[in-house]
Amino acid sequence: MSSVHALAKFSVPGFPDWIGVGDSIWISNKPRNSLSRLDPNTNKVAAIVPTGKAPCAGLAVAFDSVWAPNCGDGSVWRIDAKTARILAKIQTGIADTEGTIAAGEGSVWMPADPSGVLARIDPRTSQVTGRIKIPAGSFAAVAGEGAIWVTCTKGNLVSRVDPKSEKVVATIPVGPSPRFLAVGLGSVWVLNQGDGAVTRIDPAANKVIATIGAGVPGEGGDIDTGAGAVWVTAMGKPISRIDPSTNRVTRQFVGKGGDALRVGHGSLWLSNHEFEEVWRIDPKTL
Repeated sequence: MSSVHALAKFSVPGFPDWIGVGDSIWISNKPRNSLSRLDPNTNKVAAIVPTGKAPCAGLAVAFDSVWAPNCGDGSVWRIDAKTARILAKIQTGIADTEGTIAAGEGSVWMPADPSGVLARIDPRTSQVTGRIKIPAGSFAAVAGEGAIWVTCTKGNLVSRVDPKSEKVVATIPVGPSPRFLAVGLGSVWVLNQGDGAVTRIDPAANKVIATIGAGVPGEGGDIDTGAGAVWVTAMGKPISRIDPSTNRVTRQFVGKGGDALRVGHGSLWLSNHEFEEVWRIDPKTL
């Protein structure tokens, strides 16, 4: 990581982890039961916002709100993205601390039970309006390409959920222990914790079109798209860059740091647990 130049480094004492991108950058901090709000215009920590106990399983910024799952009581807190005021506390259940919440296709989506339940939250009412049956052991979700995509870590699958019918309309075999995923650049990208590879899915055909050896097996990690590339992080290999035109890793940094990342405001945002910092990086330098 010594070769990575950070545009800014934000001190987030505790355990900076999940990242949400909106007008501000939001960072979950599980041991402090809080979110840090980073201002991308001033490169300063603008506020510390208390949440429920043990924020976990990702962050989503959509519908003028931040949606923060809390493993302490299995709730999702809705926070006003401008004022940081708590708008609602929604009892959904949380399938797994190492999961994600999705926002898109008109709703917010939370894998809510390890037995296989996807909770649908209506942002107009802040109420759960549906509980959709998905394969057991499904923990992470993302919205895009007209669907909700959910990884089944136990079954080595990605499920495609139709938001209109609220049914699983396709299941796609991927690599071992898929967990985090992203939609962008015309594809669905899945990080497989079992072998550290990234699976690329064509959403038009619901089939795998590439498997990319990224060399980042193990728990944790994250994946996102933006700035013309796919970005992967893992402890020990905090940044890997995948070129979508060649399906190859073109840069990989080794060292301390990493484990959560997002792209936004022309930058790559990297949570570094070990340093208790969040780094803002120009992706053109990577």
